[in-house]
Amino acid sequence: MTEKKVKSKLPTTAVKKKTSTTIKEVAPEVIKSSRDEGALSQSSKPSATTDKPLAKSGKRSIKAIQETVAKQEKEERKTVEAKATIKPAQKKPRTRLERRSKNYRKLHDQIIEDKLYELPEALELATITNPAKFDATVELHIRLGVDPKQADQNIRGTVTLPAGTGKNIRIAVFGEANDVTAAKKAGADIAGSEEFLQQLDKGTMDFDVLIATPKVMAKLGKYARILGPKGLMPNPKSGTVTTDVAKAVKEAKAGRVEYRVDGTGIIHLGIGKVSFGKEKLAQNAETVMASIKSAKPTGLKGIYLKSLYVTTSMGPSIPVSTAGI
Repeated sequence: MTEKKVKSKLPTTAVKKKTSTTIKEVAPEVIKSSRDEGALSQSSKPSATTDKPLAKSGKRSIKAIQETVAKQEKEERKTVEAKATIKPAQKKPRTRLERRSKNYRKLHDQIIEDKLYELPEALELATITNPAKFDATVELHIRLGVDPKQADQNIRGTVTLPAGTGKNIRIAVFGEANDVTAAKKAGADIAGSEEFLQQLDKGTMDFDVLIATPKVMAKLGKYARILGPKGLMPNPKSGTVTTDVAKAVKEAKAGRVEYRVDGTGIIHLGIGKVSFGKEKLAQNAETVMASIKSAKPTGLKGIYLKSLYVTTSMGPSIPVSTAGI
């Protein structure tokens, strides 16, 4: 029995052994051929890895590669769109002088750039470079080294111009009966007491300067909102609140002007007309500069007169040297 079992088992093991050997011999060829077929099939399809890099994470799945390709194509589209939407370079904006008229630029060429003129020379040049057809006002623009927020540095004053202002100034006087009579004799255009207040109630203010006496200033208090913004409210510092109204009227008619520094530390003041000529304008300018210099605060440190420019109503500005002033 034992021998039969052994004999019966021998063919089985031999078959298994023979089968296994044939698989081992055939398997490499089958595997190789299957690999070649897979390679051929893959080569016939467009491969994303030949054109695009793999995903950063290193995944080689088809989905990961497709996502990477789509992302890169999106970035390329953005770059192309950005280049297409770039605006062309804009032209350099023109300067203020270039935007002016030809006549203005021609007159401006007479002013030497970066040169500081003497005051008489600048006044003469201002009359030459006046582009306006009317009798323009000659102006001084003085930049001071003060802080207007400080009470002692808020420069303000009045000065009577020797050659006058060239303007026809209408003067109004508000006072008592005897002051009204004196004002009319001195040449006031309007003078009155209660009747003057009635005109203010109606909104009639056909005057350039208002002079009042200290006794009646309390009655003008309710009109401060109307007179103040227009610069017509009488003020002791400007000489328009006085007991001698006759003298105040004569000074105003003679060419008294008020100057005051603005919030940036600059005084803007008209000193006459172009028709005055060089000499009269020089007299007025020297008087104004002397008054401003005398108003210098005692505790001020640093430069007081920083810069000075002369110009006309519509003309170019001319820098002036402050060394000799």
